[in-house]
Amino acid sequence: MTAAPLCLLSVHAHPDDEASKGAGTVAKYAAEGIRGVLVCCTGGEEGEILNPAVDTPEVRENLFAVRMDELQASVEAIGYASLHMLGYRDSGMKDTETNARADNFTNAPFDEAVGRLVRIIRTERPQVIITYADDREFYPHPDHVRVHEISGPAFDAAGDPDRFPDAGEPWQPSKLYYTGWSGRRVRLLHETYLARGEESPFAQWFERGFNEDGDERFTTFIEVGDFLKHRRAALLAHRTQVDPEGFWMRLPDDVLREVFPWEEFELVRTLVETGVTEGTAEDDLFAGLRETAPTRVA
Repeated sequence: MTAAPLCLLSVHAHPDDEASKGAGTVAKYAAEGIRGVLVCCTGGEEGEILNPAVDTPEVRENLFAVRMDELQASVEAIGYASLHMLGYRDSGMKDTETNARADNFTNAPFDEAVGRLVRIIRTERPQVIITYADDREFYPHPDHVRVHEISGPAFDAAGDPDRFPDAGEPWQPSKLYYTGWSGRRVRLLHETYLARGEESPFAQWFERGFNEDGDERFTTFIEVGDFLKHRRAALLAHRTQVDPEGFWMRLPDDVLREVFPWEEFELVRTLVETGVTEGTAEDDLFAGLRETAPTRVA
């Protein structure tokens, strides 16, 4: 059997999440010719406008359309080959009026949301899926929680011919990862801002209880030094969300490359042997998949 082309599928909650989480990794694999697929679950309608230069009545009145244009520019900057909208409205924060809307992501019927993701997985046939860990203690945004909740079930159901039989021919992904920021990365960047006399955007992370002791969960580190420019371009594409003059953007890419040139992931499900020995980390999301064709469900 001929091996299927390698494909990486990322599931994100809002436009701009794809730029701040794993963008360098997707760009790196795109440069290798590996197909990148983005699933964006909501339209980001409740996002605040964080860049004063574009905080205008026209932008506020057309925020969904504006954010869709920004998302497309980010997708192109990173090198994603395909973008799928899961089709839900931004849920806003818990206990807000928006959060009670029936058409938002967090209030959607669970099986409906899983089924939509399953259909995309079966269409795109990724071997690797990237999603979110359960991070409701540090960042309990309902949409991020929901991404976590549907991704594992969709990973399993996509290969099960008895689940969602109308959602396409079954396809079983091989590996499921959580994306995240390690305590080491956050601490090093925080110290770098301070050493340069800059206000650190990460000070508030520590104030909110960011856990620096959870680094042992990360199994995989992808070196993205050559692709930081793609990440920066993707972030800047989200003009409503990222102020180019803000402190988030004040560390140049050459400094970031010197301080922490990796993106980190947690391997939570694998149906293949990765070949990684105990005490070492993966440096490739496709470890165990480069030479072996994935099993296709009949």
